[in-house]
This record gives sequence, C-alpha cells and structure tokens, in this order.
Amino acid sequence: MIQDLNCSNCDIRPITLFSNISDEDIDELNNNKICRVIKKGQTIFYEGMQPSGLYCLNSGKIKISKHGINGKEQIVRFVLAGGLLGVRALMGGRNYSASATTLEDSVVCYINKKTFFKMSIKYPEISQSLMTLLSSLLEEAESKMTTMAQKPVRERLAESLLILYDLYKTEGKCNTINNGYVIMLSRVDLANIVGTATETVIRLLSEFKDEQLISISGRKITLLDIQGIKNIAKLFQ
Repeated sequence: MIQDLNCSNCDIRPITLFSNISDEDIDELNNNKICRVIKKGQTIFYEGMQPSGLYCLNSGKIKISKHGINGKEQIVRFVLAGGLLGVRALMGGRNYSASATTLEDSVVCYINKKTFFKMSIKYPEISQSLMTLLSSLLEEAESKMTTMAQKPVRERLAESLLILYDLYKTEGKCNTINNGYVIMLSRVDLANIVGTATETVIRLLSEFKDEQLISISGRKITLLDIQGIKNIAKLFQ
C-alpha cells in the first residue's frame, strides 16, 4: 500500500473525473481510497468477478482482455494513467466482462462504490463524463468488431501497430530513434490484439521489416514508415 499518494497533489487528477471537486471532497476521496503498486503481469480483477468499487490508474499501463471458449486471450483495449477500470461493470451492476492485467509496474487506486456514487451524485459533471466515456468505449468496441470481421490479418496487424503508436505517443513514451517510432509489446500480446496466432504475427512482422516499414530489435518494434503502414491498414485519412 502507498501511504503518501495524496489526491490533493496527485499529478494525474486534472485528467480524471475528480478534477473539479472541492477540497473537502478531495479529503474524503483520499481517506476512502486504497493505492497499491501492482507488479508487471499481475491481474487486478478477473472476468466474472463482482465489482465492489472502481479503479483509477495513477501510473503504468494495463490491458483489458477476454478469454474465449478455447482459453485464448483477446486484448480488447488498453488503459493509461488517468483511466478508469471496471466502470461498465460497476455502473451496470454486473460482473466484470473482462480481466485487467498490468503490462508494466503500475500504481492503481481503488475507490469503493459508496464513495464513488456519492461523488457522482453530488457532481453532475462526473456523471456526464461517465456517459461520454461509456459512449467512447461502445464506439471503440463497434470499430474493433468491424475490423475483426472485415479485414484480413495483415491489415489488422498494421492497424494494431498504429493503435499502439498512438497509445505510446499519447503517453509520451513513443521515442524517436533513427527517424522511427518505438513501441514495446510482446509478440504474444500483439497476437492477442490482432486476434491471430503468435507465429502469424512473427511472420508478418518479418514481412513488414523486409518492406522497410519497421525494424525489430528484441521486443522493440520501430515504425519507420507510418504512411506505408496506414496504407496496408486501409487508413487513408
């Protein structure tokens, strides 16, 4: 447990739902939250569990994933610092429909549902932000369903690399090396985003490398030709 992580001086609070609440309520939020360091690869909650509160990611990166009948993982989205975990299940009164697992060492703050619902009733802007968030998640899910149904694996991989590029760029971790943009993700996780076998991802990445779209060094994938990758993904805007 992290004892000195105070909501009043939290660096990421301005980008959370709690950016505009009063100092008094900040103190209440601070007194009713639990913050922990979750090591890389650990699961915060599992698909099918019942939520008792909400999680806010202070730092790190988390994957939200589901498992199919054969046990194969499908990564449905990522959560960055300032993002919420478990909001749909909590708001809908349902069990978690997916699992949340850290991709790197992360700091996660847990807020019990009594405190959260009290804040959301007192501050209408929190409820409005939740509606916007839920709408965005629905749009994202619909877009992913269309991609999975209509695009071949090569196009899906290209699109996934661009999504990861945007993810790392948003987080300020998409470093430029030799005029390229570096992202880091295991081949297994990349395959679970694309929805294909790890061997297929490895083969296609090798093809992209031969076409000078990317370079590869261990887990590091450097995107050398963003427009070329967009062309493969059929993203022309």
